[in-house]
Amino acid sequence: MIRFNQIFSIFVILAAFVLKAEAQQSKYWVVFTDKEVNAGPAISEKCKENRRMLGLVENQFSDLPLTKKYTTDLEKSGIQLLVKSKWLNAVSAILSDAQIEKVNDFDFVKEIIPIESQTVPASINSPKHTNKNVGKVSNLADVEKQQNDDLRVDFAMKQIGIEHFLDAGLNGKGVTIGVIDAGFFGANDTQTLKHLFERKQILGVKDYVNPKKKDYFGEQESASDFHGTEVLNAITGRNFKENFQIGLATNANFYLARTDSGNKEFRGEEDNWMAAMEWMDSLGVRLINTSLGYAKGFSNPKESYTPEQMDGKTSVIARAAKMAVDEKGIVLVVSAGNEGDDSSWRIISTPADVDGVIAIGATNELGMKMGYSSIGPEFLTYMKPNVSCFSLFGTSLAAPVITGFVACVMQAFPNLNNKEIRTILEKSANLYPYGNNFIGYGVPSAKKALKLAAKRPLSEVEPRIIEVAENEKQVEIPMPVGEIAVVFHKKNATHVVTQESVKAKYNFIPLKRNPSVKQTTVMTREEVVEVIWK
Repeated sequence: MIRFNQIFSIFVILAAFVLKAEAQQSKYWVVFTDKEVNAGPAISEKCKENRRMLGLVENQFSDLPLTKKYTTDLEKSGIQLLVKSKWLNAVSAILSDAQIEKVNDFDFVKEIIPIESQTVPASINSPKHTNKNVGKVSNLADVEKQQNDDLRVDFAMKQIGIEHFLDAGLNGKGVTIGVIDAGFFGANDTQTLKHLFERKQILGVKDYVNPKKKDYFGEQESASDFHGTEVLNAITGRNFKENFQIGLATNANFYLARTDSGNKEFRGEEDNWMAAMEWMDSLGVRLINTSLGYAKGFSNPKESYTPEQMDGKTSVIARAAKMAVDEKGIVLVVSAGNEGDDSSWRIISTPADVDGVIAIGATNELGMKMGYSSIGPEFLTYMKPNVSCFSLFGTSLAAPVITGFVACVMQAFPNLNNKEIRTILEKSANLYPYGNNFIGYGVPSAKKALKLAAKRPLSEVEPRIIEVAENEKQVEIPMPVGEIAVVFHKKNATHVVTQESVKAKYNFIPLKRNPSVKQTTVMTREEVVEVIWK
């Protein structure tokens, strides 16, 4: 007779066996050695046209399709291929230890790289801008031409100076934006996104998590399926009926890609992201927003990222992002991450760590870093995040504000390349040139950006430097009584020790010397002052 303790022991042994078997199967990139150079590049004429305009190489090695014999040989050996990446010259697959040995035996296999990290869509607790009881807005184009004097906007729009884009008639028209995110559930029933469907501004949608999905907007698979809808809203949202605007690029066209499943907290889905990037590039999309990042992983700690690996070159997704900006000319806007309050991490995730990618942090109404907003690692030699803007509910909703900003600049100046656009963003921001690893160069200004793009002189007050002699213990920064300044205390030119807001009790604010602080940035309503403690 089998007793309960015997049954329990058998169950434990079986469970351990199953867990061991599962642990031995993980997702990997299988990278090939070469390609057939005689094959034609798999890109559109629009993509080629963009590259010619930007002075990029029109036909690139990474545009060539994978060698069919290599993928066929893998499939014949029993390997089920998931994603095929022409950029990486690789395929993704779930492999056991035995299969890894088998794949390594092929002479066309260059390396096998694990994909085992955590995808982190910044959590959104904001109320949904969804109203299912809406009537169809008639004559939408005519409504948009109305005077904007009574237009209501949220704080992020005010912070960057939306009125300067509106006065110039800029709304992203003629610009195509790619959004790589979680699902877009309910987008077609969201009042502030109605114009996208009525004007047919959504040019294409792909679901890389569930390729068989037919109803991209009406079928919900996880709670994260709202995430892409919120991000889209922050790029292009406007309620024409109630004259309320929450996004800048109301006239842009869109390609949408769902790459994050949301059903599991820990997963590696970099291959889906790669596939979406390649798809959008092949179509000629120049501006892409992705509010996803890869940070810590827990399913297999040995293969998880460490903070030191957020160096812009270690992760496969970082390599792909670097290729996107350097070779493909893509303007890639990425949320910095929401790990700022996590003492074991704090820093940005990948691909926000890539030099050339525009990483976006989050500020409060004063322009201080939100606690959750991830900071730039001290070991990087370039600025991260690049810029920031207001968002109470995650850097996921800060990044799309800047994407809409970029779309307006690209509409006005379509020949600007991605490096020029990034430079304009940074130089238009309110801390420039005294950026830091908390909020980058600060909050961009639409007014300044348009002047910079047009190569017109700026009329704003130039930042100034105050050098405090070694024997001086305090310096006073003039400002009106009652006004509030934001102060960043730094250990060097860019790395912040602490930040604070200071209200002027008199007609100045005092700054006292601190042995751990070498430079201090003071941002008042009128100017930016850089204090250097000698």
